[in-house]
Amino acid sequence: MMEKFLEIENLRARFRARSISMPFMKRFALLLLLCVPIEMGFGAPEKAIDREVIVKAPVDKVWQAWTTTEGIKTFFAPDGHVELRVDGPFEIFFNPYAPAGEKGADGMRIIGFQENRMLSFTWNAPPHLPEARKQRSVVIVRFESAGEGQTRVSLHHVGWGEGGEWDKAFAYFSTAWPHVLQNLQESFSKGPVNWTNWLEQLKKKN
Repeated sequence: MMEKFLEIENLRARFRARSISMPFMKRFALLLLLCVPIEMGFGAPEKAIDREVIVKAPVDKVWQAWTTTEGIKTFFAPDGHVELRVDGPFEIFFNPYAPAGEKGADGMRIIGFQENRMLSFTWNAPPHLPEARKQRSVVIVRFESAGEGQTRVSLHHVGWGEGGEWDKAFAYFSTAWPHVLQNLQESFSKGPVNWTNWLEQLKKKN
């Protein structure tokens, strides 16, 4: 990597030395070429999960669904604990009967928010991926009006490592987030999720 960096600097130095005697257009063309990044290992795109849906509800209603404990229960999970403040809890309990620390998104925190526009929070892997669960990734949800009575919700999940359980967690949430967003849509078009059957199944397992 350092060799390629030095290569760029050498090219730039040679350009500066020659530029005085070169016609303007030729100098300009060479400068453009030097501005094209040489592969240095920095150019790989950030690994991310990106999903977007249109929800048939006003922005303020969709915002409430994401940023209150009662709202979370309508589409995300049967229980949770959300306090809309910086470093406030954003805990989503997919299995309320599990021991503390294994209910779901235990201990997650709100990083920042802009009312009716953006919410960011930490996130962890599910309990069946214990090594990845020790780590934290970041989820950013954005809200935008998509016409009268509709909201565009965009979800961006970043902060991924490479290999091992990181890859398993990435695959898991690549499937899980579309289901969450579908539940969000249906909570407004059909009504809140009824968690009764889900909770009955959990009781049998616990």
